[in-house]
Amino acid sequence: MAITIHLAAALWALLTGSSQLLTQKGTKLHKVVGWSWMAAMVVVAISSFWLTGFMNLFWGYSPIHLLSIWILVCVGVSLYSVRTGNIKRHRAFAVGAFYGVVGAGLGTLAPGRLIHQWIFG
Repeated sequence: MAITIHLAAALWALLTGSSQLLTQKGTKLHKVVGWSWMAAMVVVAISSFWLTGFMNLFWGYSPIHLLSIWILVCVGVSLYSVRTGNIKRHRAFAVGAFYGVVGAGLGTLAPGRLIHQWIFG
C-alpha cells in the first residue's frame, strides 16, 4: 500500500511540477496547482519512510531518505517564503524540491530497485 501511495504522489508531483515550471507564475491556476504539488511532495517524502530495505545503512533507511527530509525542508521554506513575499527564495526552494524528486526518480532506475525491475525485468 505504501508503494502505491508513494508512486501515485510521485507521478502527480512530477506532472504538476513540470506544469508549474512551464506555465505563467502568480496566476490563480499557478496557486491552485502549486498547493496540489506541495501536498504531493509532502506525501512523497513522508511515504518514503515506509519504504526501506534497499540499502540497510540506518535501520533500513538509505541515503535517499535524507532527500525526503530535504524535500520537507524545501516545501516548508518555499511556503514560508511565498507567504512573506520572498518570491525569489520561494522559487529557488520549490525548484530545488522538484529537482530532488526528479533525482530520486532517476535513482529508482538503479539495478536492484523495484522500478528498475519493473522496467528492465
